[in-house]
Amino acid sequence: AIHHLTKILAKELASENILVNAIAPGPFESNMTKFALNTSEKKKAVEKNIPLGRIGTKEDLEGLIIFLSSNASNYITGSIIPLDGGIHISTGPELFHEAKNIR
Repeated sequence: AIHHLTKILAKELASENILVNAIAPGPFESNMTKFALNTSEKKKAVEKNIPLGRIGTKEDLEGLIIFLSSNASNYITGSIIPLDGGIHISTGPELFHEAKNIR
């Protein structure tokens, strides 16, 4: 829904020179992913399914936010930007599967 809304708003607001983009995050440490990242064994199980071999950091997110907030992104609108270490090209629901089974 967010992806679709991003594209609709980007089209609607372009004439007012308002840019609309979305960040599609992969695994980052948060309350939502705590079940799969709360031990080093679980974290390693998740990371092995990420092409870059690690979960995201706050610096990864901050860098993209700074870019989108800067003049460098003035010609980007309606984009869904994956910030996921490459999982959008290689994995699916199995990302957390192994970690869920580790006690």
